[in-house]
Amino acid sequence: MGKNLVIVESPAKAKKIGQFLGKEYVVMASVGHVRDLPAKKLGVDVEKDFEPEYVDTARGKKVLKEIKAEAKKCERVFLAPDPDREGEAIAWHLFEALKKTVPEENFYRVTYNEITKPAILAAFGSPSKIDMDRVNAQQARRVLDRLVGFEGSPVVRKQIRGAQSVGRVQTVALRLVVERELEIENFRPETYFAVAAEVRRREAPLDPFTVKLARINGEPVGIKDRRLLPGAVRTQEQLDALRRELEASTARVSDVATKEVQRSARPPFITSTLQQSASGALGYAPARTMGIAQKLYESGLITYMRTDSFNIARSAQEECRMFVSEQYGAEYLPEKPNAYRSKGAAQEAHEAIRPTDVNVVPGREGMALEPAEQKLYKLIWERFVASQMVPARIARRTVEVEAGVENRFLFRATASEVAFPGYMKASGIEAAADRKNGDDEENDEAGQLPPLSVGEHLDVLQWLAEPKETRPVARYTEASLIRALEENGVGRPSTYAAIMSKLDEREYVGKEGRSLVPTALGRELVELVLKTEAKLKSDNKVDLFEVHFTADMETKLDNVEEGQVEWTQMMKEFYPSLLEWIEHAKETADPGLVGRCFEALGHVREWAPPAKSGRRTYDDQKTVEDLKATVAEGKLLSKRQGEMLHKMCCRYIRQIPAELAAELQLAEPEAVRDETPRKLALLANVQFGEPRQVGKRTYDDRKFAKSLGEQIALGKRLSERQVAALDSMLSKYADQIPDFDAVKHDLKLGEKPGGVADPSIAPVLALVAQVTDWAEPVQRGKREFNDKTFYESLDRQFKAKGALSERQVAALKKMAARYAEQIPDYAQLQEPLGLFAPRKAKAKQVDAATEE
Repeated sequence: MGKNLVIVESPAKAKKIGQFLGKEYVVMASVGHVRDLPAKKLGVDVEKDFEPEYVDTARGKKVLKEIKAEAKKCERVFLAPDPDREGEAIAWHLFEALKKTVPEENFYRVTYNEITKPAILAAFGSPSKIDMDRVNAQQARRVLDRLVGFEGSPVVRKQIRGAQSVGRVQTVALRLVVERELEIENFRPETYFAVAAEVRRREAPLDPFTVKLARINGEPVGIKDRRLLPGAVRTQEQLDALRRELEASTARVSDVATKEVQRSARPPFITSTLQQSASGALGYAPARTMGIAQKLYESGLITYMRTDSFNIARSAQEECRMFVSEQYGAEYLPEKPNAYRSKGAAQEAHEAIRPTDVNVVPGREGMALEPAEQKLYKLIWERFVASQMVPARIARRTVEVEAGVENRFLFRATASEVAFPGYMKASGIEAAADRKNGDDEENDEAGQLPPLSVGEHLDVLQWLAEPKETRPVARYTEASLIRALEENGVGRPSTYAAIMSKLDEREYVGKEGRSLVPTALGRELVELVLKTEAKLKSDNKVDLFEVHFTADMETKLDNVEEGQVEWTQMMKEFYPSLLEWIEHAKETADPGLVGRCFEALGHVREWAPPAKSGRRTYDDQKTVEDLKATVAEGKLLSKRQGEMLHKMCCRYIRQIPAELAAELQLAEPEAVRDETPRKLALLANVQFGEPRQVGKRTYDDRKFAKSLGEQIALGKRLSERQVAALDSMLSKYADQIPDFDAVKHDLKLGEKPGGVADPSIAPVLALVAQVTDWAEPVQRGKREFNDKTFYESLDRQFKAKGALSERQVAALKKMAARYAEQIPDYAQLQEPLGLFAPRKAKAKQVDAATEE
């Protein structure tokens, strides 16, 4: 006896902490949560104060068995998961599972913000007890999300084909994306002309510079809030008149002003800003950023990465100040340490994300890091060091030039120079536009300006005019959506990455480049949410998925954590709102229409025989009987059930009296396309590839082809998307289909939309075929990016379809540029084939694969 058991979440963390503690400590990993709500039932007793039913997770059963065996040999147990709600809950669940093995008074809670020897030893030197307020906040969040998911999702699934779930925060995030898309679609651009002049001095230096029209007779010209200002030049007639007057006038310098402005460093990273910056600077998705940050944390290089606090430990601040003074000089050190104010709900006991040792500069970490880890560490290190330095001083010089005869035209140009870099010495020089808020205003920066004096006349080399349109607000990216959620108080640091992943997994959003675009399914779900909101408002009820309501719930969770509110009381206040939302969200079929459909189907004497598809058996007659029984019980059918009933009437239209069929507006269902069975027959002898795992999805060509065959057997016509997928599969396995060129011509596979018959594609494919020395494949997450296999897939697709998408053509040409050294006569072919300038052949398979 006398030994101590330490439990953390991850094996990597256990190994690192084990190095700091003596032989009297045994360090084990729980590998996340060991207990949770049951997977296949609600697991919450609403009638008993929302009492949760916790069960061991599948992985937790094995882990707890091992931990209990070790606990029997130990005198004390130190619970050392992460210092946040989830970590506190894990610690409590471990306590609940082990308290019969070890006396309750021998359990201790240990928290720390960094995995370094001093921090770990200090934490174990002053252990505490489990914070039940924090545990209850986590329980409240978990129960909230379970109730919304288990009771709200079925309502959605019954009404929207393909919809899988609603989520307390996930659906609000989707709503923001859809509402932004609607705003873009409804935006009406206004045309205008941006007017400028290229001018120069009449004596040396004679370097030309550009001044932009800023005002006409004192009225501002340009854009504000995506709308044209009063003085904007809107028509060709206005432009022609303006140009005639300008050409008859001279340009004179009316004002020269120099102003020095200070630009302060940004605060050190918190979770949301790290995800945003990593997305913008490195192109990392939030989930990837958090995965890399987790590794850096467990390696002891950075502090805990799930935080919303800008707080910095005094010792770390002093260490950083000493580093700045020694490395950059005393002039870069502020008199007092820089402090940044966190938002109201932030945990001040936590710290911002920072390097655990500022002297471990990027590139000299003392351990082998992956390139992505090095880049993220550099980003964190630079941001932290810069946050403790003096502001940069920017010398901003603005020149105003007047012209005109009857009207006063004021042109303006601004040039900025870094007078003193300040914090930029660590973070790098920022362009003037780097911190620009919004993208409405024209950028007046003119590069460099010559020495000028008031009253000086300038030569006008040319008057410039460029037709433009006002632009709608940009689509959300993952980074800007996280910023919007944070600004609205929706979600918390630990949830942002999961929300982004969930929207993608549920196929509620897609991506165009980095922009988030709602899918038809996502839009349909939000349409239901908005309809429900309108119904609730008409009854003076609150909407579950309204931004402010969700933000208010987050505040209440914070209040639970602070011990101000009982979590069960919070649930009692929330649950009626959920029930009201469910009731208002139900869209029911018109009872009158349902009755007439039953009457129509009462004439059917010959029902289609039951058909089996996968594990399901489709039996029209039984389905009608079941629906009749539902209505007989006094229940209303859902809108989707009503639509299904109407489609069934269409299938049996020939057995329904013509007058009734006309009243119900029945029409014969579209027949299965003649070519579809033939396409499926071509795949009958194909040796399909192995199923592919992409994220949490599995793509299995064999199963997909089988499901299409079963759908055809039921007499159902394939959707356009299914036909496109089937055609792609035929092209994929073209080398196994005899005489495929004739088949392709006969079935017109190469004439499908979505590709371009660019005449340069075939020559470029032939050029890249000469490459023999391919870059090594790159592993990113669970996906491998491989230039060679990507090229081969493009080659197969082009041979099968005779076309590639525009993005695929661009990716192909980028690839050719990377291997230019291996392609004879590349320079001569560059212009005729529209190739890019040669690039270094680095192992950047991500560039090509992302374009696919």
